[in-house]
Amino acid sequence: MAEPQGAPQRDAVEISIRGQVQSRWTRYEIDSNLMTPADAWSVSLSTSGLSVPAEVTPGAAVRVTLGGDVALTGVLDERTVDVSEGAMRLHLSGRDQAAVLLDCSAPITSGLNLNLDEVIARIVRPLGITSIRIEADTTLPREKVSTEPGDSAWDALRRAAEANGLWAWFEPDGTLVVGGPRYDVPAVCLLQMRTGTPAAQNNLLRLAETRSLVPRYSHVTVLGQAAASGSGAAERKARAGIQAQVQDTGVPVYRPRVLVDHEATSVNIARARAIKAISDGRVQGYTLQALVQGHRVPAGQPGAGQLWTPGQRVELVSDPHQISGTFFLLGRTFMGGEGVGQVTQLTLKEDGAWVPQAHPSTRRHRRGKNSVPGGVIDLTRGAP
Repeated sequence: MAEPQGAPQRDAVEISIRGQVQSRWTRYEIDSNLMTPADAWSVSLSTSGLSVPAEVTPGAAVRVTLGGDVALTGVLDERTVDVSEGAMRLHLSGRDQAAVLLDCSAPITSGLNLNLDEVIARIVRPLGITSIRIEADTTLPREKVSTEPGDSAWDALRRAAEANGLWAWFEPDGTLVVGGPRYDVPAVCLLQMRTGTPAAQNNLLRLAETRSLVPRYSHVTVLGQAAASGSGAAERKARAGIQAQVQDTGVPVYRPRVLVDHEATSVNIARARAIKAISDGRVQGYTLQALVQGHRVPAGQPGAGQLWTPGQRVELVSDPHQISGTFFLLGRTFMGGEGVGQVTQLTLKEDGAWVPQAHPSTRRHRRGKNSVPGGVIDLTRGAP
């Protein structure tokens, strides 16, 4: 695909590996998605005089920049050198810092009455992750924490985060963040596909809307268990039978789901886990895939010049889809290469749906017209 007329200025995509830097690629893709455990990147280079430095080997640390701005910090997973008559092709691919947590087993550890930051440090620091940030207004202490042989570090980290209704991801600079989205930040851009509007004002190249009932449930019940204590039978029974239930009023049919979480050692933890499950279903059940030119928020917009980054919010209007509202940028993919246009695919979700308890807010979210209906009701017995 040729560079469109009037396209944004190109960003040089540089891959730095052990002091070796390359910025001319035949093709490249750089992914980032808050719900994907490890963001992926891949680049290809075709040339007749290819020479691959010895430093470019699997396991090497990688830094990806676009126009000087860091887009990903991670590792080189695979290197392929393909040689045919008169041509050589190099393909490199890898993931961000989450790769080691996804691939490797969690350190065997156990503890009592640990805070979330203490739990996370015990899981990730032995694997070389030292830059950690907790982004949540409140977290719940864990009465008992343990990892078992065979648990991956990512699974242990995910369970610790989900017990607080949170999620984990890595920022471009390699910092591990455990928290949730900020729905109180202003939208960085207005994306539109309007009929009867000059083409120059319509900045969406393509927009696809997908709705699905498959990942959604009308009722989610979480069963937990805490160690029995005290001499009274009533107290032992209460502590051994922890339960929380949450309803999604936007699901039109009865679709129940029961989750057993032995790490839900209190009703609050079980409730957070149930709300997280409902929220994840709502997020997965509604998706907008938008294709835009360039890798940055276009000129004339509030966030002009920023790289498209998961966590941003955008206003979107599409007459063909009958959509108008604010949406949350869950993921993006940068795509391009030498002699082709630079484009970004944006994955947009319902605003305000994902892990809402990370940063409780009294602000009302402007949901998109015709987006996901309904709300979340806490049905937990004795819930405040």
